Amino acid sequence: MSEAQRSPLGDFLRTRRERLAPADVGLAPGRRRRTAGLRREEVAELAGIGVDWYIRLEQGRAVSPSATTVEALGRALRLGKAEQAHLRALTDNAGRRPFVRETVPGAVLRVVEGLNQPAYVTGRRWDVLAWNAAADAIFTYSAAPQEDRNSLIRMLTGAGARTLFGDTWRGEAQRMVAEFRATHDLWAGDPAFVDLLDRLRAGCPEFDGWWETHDVRTGGGAGRKHLNHAKLGPLTFEYATFQANDDPALKLVIYSPV
Repeated sequence: MSEAQRSPLGDFLRTRRERLAPADVGLAPGRRRRTAGLRREEVAELAGIGVDWYIRLEQGRAVSPSATTVEALGRALRLGKAEQAHLRALTDNAGRRPFVRETVPGAVLRVVEGLNQPAYVTGRRWDVLAWNAAADAIFTYSAAPQEDRNSLIRMLTGAGARTLFGDTWRGEAQRMVAEFRATHDLWAGDPAFVDLLDRLRAGCPEFDGWWETHDVRTGGGAGRKHLNHAKLGPLTFEYATFQANDDPALKLVIYSPV
């Protein structure tokens, strides 16, 4: 089934259900199970909702669960904080407009360009929209065509990122995929996001396996990165991210040398 045909809500519920064993929720194993995880009727019982209603949710049919039902499903599926927030977002995603690439306001652009530390701005699809000279010296954004100025494309589909991040590449890449998944599911089926997924699948052998687990994480506001730059040598940075008040889709990332 193509990404555009699949229901992000249904797929998320299914993957959370299949990762749980009966013992995890206090149930006896019962008769032999053909597939891993809980049965749909078990999740429905734990959540206190009808089996048919739950099946309709997992099949991606047009139903609108109440906030109480969403919370009950989260408890039944033992969701973490980020997963519960994602479930709420998936069930409250009506009226989404087609994706349009963001524009960085002039004031924000001048702030970025005036910083001595590496800094750049990304949009909701993780497109790199603006950067300063210090960031360009490390990530060479200006040398890439616009369609390749995307954090996921650069991290997952090119050999350069694997060399730059070295032993930390796999962990960083998986983290980025899980954080992006939380945004993608709200735009599933939009041509811009479908095109991005197609490129990631074609360019990264590991991507499909990570994507199918449907892991979600909240965006990392700060952290540390270790890089092995071909010209500048080993580099360690602490980074912090900030949202623009005028457009929360814009995220400013600033790196500070350690």
